[in-house]
Order: sequence, then structure tokens, then C-alpha cells
Amino acid sequence: MKVEQIMTTNVHCCCTTDTIQKAAQAMKNHNCGSVPVCDNKKVVGVITDRDIVLKAVTQGKADLKVEQCMSNKTVTATPDTDAHEAADLMAQHQIRRLPIVNASGELCGILSIGDLATVDIHINEAGSALSKISARTDTQSNVLQ
Repeated sequence: MKVEQIMTTNVHCCCTTDTIQKAAQAMKNHNCGSVPVCDNKKVVGVITDRDIVLKAVTQGKADLKVEQCMSNKTVTATPDTDAHEAADLMAQHQIRRLPIVNASGELCGILSIGDLATVDIHINEAGSALSKISARTDTQSNVLQ
């Protein structure tokens, strides 16, 4: 099965010059924790609710632009990527959402763990990927005990 068969195609993105408030509002409106960041429809990064909290809110900097908080090392896949390969990428890079780009590098969809879980043959794989994504690394501290 190819990613294009199960990905979400109605994806909201934001620009590097948008405020983090606008990005957070998009996350609220679309009930998600991350938004792809695009420049002329090309993915240049991803901003997450965690990015906003750690890089802005905890520093008392509520007026930052998206480019100041986003992750710019973005892992992407194409619509013709095999769904199993996409799940492996998500697990390897510990990401819950994978931006999907066309041959021109333009955002055309997003694949989430939830998308994988909705397809019966991927339920175990989605669970396995989520387990790997959520796994703690040795460098993470145990804040809640």
C-alpha cells in the first residue's frame, strides 16, 4: 500500500513569518500538535506545540515568529512511498506526523500514526512505530515519577 492511499490531503501549513500565536491557533482549530512550515508550498520545517512551549513560552517570548521556534530538519516522504517504509521512517526519527511532498517538493499531504492505524494491515505496525516514537532515550530526563 502506498502513502497516497491513506494520507490526509487537506493539510494546513504556516509560513516562517507567521507568529507562533497563529501557528498555535491553527493547531487548536485543526486539533493537531504540529503544523508543517512552508515557503512557496515547499516544506522548510515543522512547528510543534512542544516547540512553542519550550522555545517561546518558557522564555517569556510570546511574540516570536515561527522561524524562530520551528524544527528545520524535516523528514518527508513522497506519495508513492510504501506505507511500511513510511512507518519505519516515523519510528526511526521519532515523529508522529510525516509531511508528504510531491516530485516538486511541494506539500501534498501528511501521514499520521492515526492514518496508519485506520488500515487493518498497519494496526500492529502503527502500534510498533508509536512505541518506538514514544520510547525514552537515555538523554531524556524523567520529570514525572
